[in-house]
Amino acid sequence: MAGRIEDYALIGDMQTAALVCRDGTVDWLCLPRFDSHAIFAGLLGTGEHGFWRMGPAYAPGAEPPAAARRTYRGDSLILESEWDTPRGTVRVTDFMPPRDGAPQLIRIVEGVSGRVPMRSELRMRFSYGRVVPWVHKQEGRTVAVAGPDSVWFDTEAETYGKALTTYADFTVAPGDRIAFTISWEPSHKEPPALPEPEQSLVATEDFWRDWVEHCTYHGPYREAVVRSLITLKALTYAPTGGIVAAPTTSLPEDIGGVRNWDYRYTWLRDAAITLSSLLRTGYREEARAWREWLLRAVAGDPENLQIMYGIAGERELGEAELDWLPGYENSTPVRVGNGAAHQLQLDVYGEVTEALHLGHMTGLARNDYASVLQLKLIRYLEDHWNEPDEGIWEVRGPRRHFVHSKVMAWVAVDRTIKLIESGDADGPLERWKQLRDDIHRDVCEKGYDKERNTFTQSYGSQALDASLLLIPQMGFLPPDDKRVIGTIEAIQRELSTSDGFILRYPTDGEDEGVDGLPGDEGAFLACSFWMADDLAMIGRVDEARKLFEKLLSLRNDLGLLAEEWDPRLQRQVGNFPQAFSHVPLIDTALRLTASGAYGG
Repeated sequence: MAGRIEDYALIGDMQTAALVCRDGTVDWLCLPRFDSHAIFAGLLGTGEHGFWRMGPAYAPGAEPPAAARRTYRGDSLILESEWDTPRGTVRVTDFMPPRDGAPQLIRIVEGVSGRVPMRSELRMRFSYGRVVPWVHKQEGRTVAVAGPDSVWFDTEAETYGKALTTYADFTVAPGDRIAFTISWEPSHKEPPALPEPEQSLVATEDFWRDWVEHCTYHGPYREAVVRSLITLKALTYAPTGGIVAAPTTSLPEDIGGVRNWDYRYTWLRDAAITLSSLLRTGYREEARAWREWLLRAVAGDPENLQIMYGIAGERELGEAELDWLPGYENSTPVRVGNGAAHQLQLDVYGEVTEALHLGHMTGLARNDYASVLQLKLIRYLEDHWNEPDEGIWEVRGPRRHFVHSKVMAWVAVDRTIKLIESGDADGPLERWKQLRDDIHRDVCEKGYDKERNTFTQSYGSQALDASLLLIPQMGFLPPDDKRVIGTIEAIQRELSTSDGFILRYPTDGEDEGVDGLPGDEGAFLACSFWMADDLAMIGRVDEARKLFEKLLSLRNDLGLLAEEWDPRLQRQVGNFPQAFSHVPLIDTALRLTASGAYGG
């Protein structure tokens, strides 16, 4: 059985990622890319669907012991887990070297004290646990082959096969270091080079140390900010600059429910806000790479902008259900692909334009096509901003006139006007100034409830929506506007959980609500960070700091966050780790630091 979501650690090579549980089990790994089929899918099923456990030997029928301690080595993505056993202490170091050739997952077992019996259990199952590969020896190496894939297993330890699983039983004493490596290669190619685990460990540590040195944030929340930045870097697909929302699929927003989605793609919204955080903390190269990815993905068809693309810019992300997987804690269906790719979400135009604007304002080298793209997006919005859409939360119910979508359409026009006024683009300035005014007036007239003094989720609706918290952050209205303050206070009253975190919008339990889905969900962590931002903006800085630090306490022991927090079960839920949670963490830390609103 898979562990709790917060029991997992992330390791990765900026092309794919693995999740390692506290008991030393790798329960999730897709090769060779984030969106490839998993060879370890135990996270969404059982051990029969693939895993790799490394840890102290344990009695048959018993649960494998959890590590007593674990941490990342400094500011890196190198995981160190330690077990204290009656016979001594052992350390396992897990990492994936930044790729230079075949993708590798390396595990180094080190004796710390005593003599500890250890066991490696490797059960590879290709195609999300559906295919049992042919495992055999080739030139002294163990290789698993099925269809287009081959995975090579290298170690000095003696191995044996039993029950379609590859085992190694060995004992480590102080000073012993035994390495285990799996490498992926297309099955029709020559075997990958023999791994060099110790050299790869040094190179991986050097890579992360050098990368973190570029961080320009040195405030009181540096540990949380740096860990979030490392996580965002790990979610970046290095060959193209695309950024995945999360490295997992179908981790449920509602345990046992149907709110299970594939997040291994590049949402323009998520990637744009990630870009803003990277730019504001000194990472221009990542921002430049993302902008180039955007231009390639959208090239030739900006009028049909998708809300998400594949990590190399693929447009077709057809959704399917894997009915042989029972799902994380029986949360079905397990989905791959994402049918929301072709939804109309007008807010995306604003997020992309805001990201391009921020790059321009922070000195990112000019790209003429980026300006051309921005103008084309506004020409599209000019004709379509007043249409209903599916909105930021990708509702699968009827389209509506979502207030947040209109606000972000205003942002797109406003930032483009600024681009023209700077002299870096040409466009119908006066016409678009009138368009900006028209959108603003439309929102204030149709999206605002005068009696309750709050903006609403959509035109004609009484419901609230946490995305309204972005109104002052986007500059649509100033923070001291009474309508802004009223909206913040209304969301606090109506969308707060018992422990003070923020829901995205009301859900209706077994009945289908605005999102067209049954069931409820947890507090959306990004929305809770937005609330902390807004509280700071309206002068309630102590309250903002307390909420922010309460949110920091929800991180797991390694500083990682999923998409949501379930206040009933007191645990993380949703895909993990989630870029859309770590980005606002960074943003709020920067805002609180600038305001001096932090504790000792």
